[in-house]
Amino acid sequence: MKKEIENASWIILCRIVQAILALIISMITARYLGPSNFGLLNYAISVVAFVLPVMRLGLTSILVQEFIAEPDKEGETLGTSIIISMISAIVCIIGVNLFVFITNAEEMDTLIVCALYSSVLVFQVFEVFNYWFQSKLQAKYSSIIALIAYGIVSFYKVYLLITKKSIYWFSVANTLDYLIIAIGLYIIYRNKCGQKLTYNGKRARRLLSISKYYIISDLMVVVFAQTDRVMLKSMIDNSATGYYSAAVTCASMTQFIFAAIIDSMRPTIFEGKRVSEDVYKQNLTRLFSIITYLSLIQSILMTILAPIIIRILYGVDYSASVSALQIVVWYTTFSYLGSARNIWILAEGKQKYLWQINLFGALANVFLNAILIPIVGVNGAALASLVTQFLTNVVTGFIFKPIRGVNEILVRGFNPRLFLETFSIVIRSINGRHSNE
Repeated sequence: MKKEIENASWIILCRIVQAILALIISMITARYLGPSNFGLLNYAISVVAFVLPVMRLGLTSILVQEFIAEPDKEGETLGTSIIISMISAIVCIIGVNLFVFITNAEEMDTLIVCALYSSVLVFQVFEVFNYWFQSKLQAKYSSIIALIAYGIVSFYKVYLLITKKSIYWFSVANTLDYLIIAIGLYIIYRNKCGQKLTYNGKRARRLLSISKYYIISDLMVVVFAQTDRVMLKSMIDNSATGYYSAAVTCASMTQFIFAAIIDSMRPTIFEGKRVSEDVYKQNLTRLFSIITYLSLIQSILMTILAPIIIRILYGVDYSASVSALQIVVWYTTFSYLGSARNIWILAEGKQKYLWQINLFGALANVFLNAILIPIVGVNGAALASLVTQFLTNVVTGFIFKPIRGVNEILVRGFNPRLFLETFSIVIRSINGRHSNE
């Protein structure tokens, strides 16, 4: 248990530092670039994000299990994953640039920025090393490398700001980040006596036969997470994408806290299922309760303080982001509930229904954006995101019969008394630990 806690602590620490650095750099960059160029950069990020599930080939969902199941084949699994992912990355880069050329043929800045940013896919291939470290409960090494890389790239971006470089320089910043991470992870992997990397065609076919089910599911998640930015640029302009991106960044400032809560509760919930069904459901209900009320508190505060938050972080040029933030922050409640629900889906062995749920969400998001953006602009995209998250993470629990059981647990989590009870247990536990120390 000590190793698991230490491993999780490194992951959480890395997320906290990255979140703080990302917010600061994003704030300064947004002010420097202005809504139009900031929107263009976020458009490039969104377009590349669309092909990430295809580039990853669903391997990120199965690699840890593969390393644990066949430790004597780690080098072969890693090497094979890198080769097939690299081939996929090259195909995706070509696809991204073809799409941008067709849809933005007369916009030279858009073509150049997207082409430069898409090169990040080549180095993201080496993320597979992360899962080897996770399988060994040695996440501190990959976390340290990620922090070093993020620190270097943050200084690089500050240098770009000081020297007033063009948007082209910013579009290759993430490529530098992943290049440093790739080199660092490989060096530590070799120093840790990692096996020689090899390729095996038979293993490639085996990995793809397992991972293919995750590609469509992951792709649908990206569709309803990134469609709004792409459609805003296509239907309005770069500035609209910039305003919306600023609002979403603010709404997601505390995401690492909720991720840490969910990650911390996951093993407890799985262990509870082994003990008894009642304990399992009780732990899951408490998680839903904590997520619901903490996110509602956050949403209320951000709705009230949105004008101040936007003015402090992004300046008066982003005043159009205020109303979008006041809407989009409310979708976080449903988004985090969806992450918690995925624990139930995995525990119940119902992963095969994920793609149907996410397809429903993707179609709903595209439809709602197409209807609402022409009517209310940036606020339409925010409203589309809110409704999509509600439909995907709450309504589908009533529509899809195989997952209806989770909504019964979710509804019980709405009881405020349970939240207060759970919160008091946490406080007593912390006080008790301090007393023992």
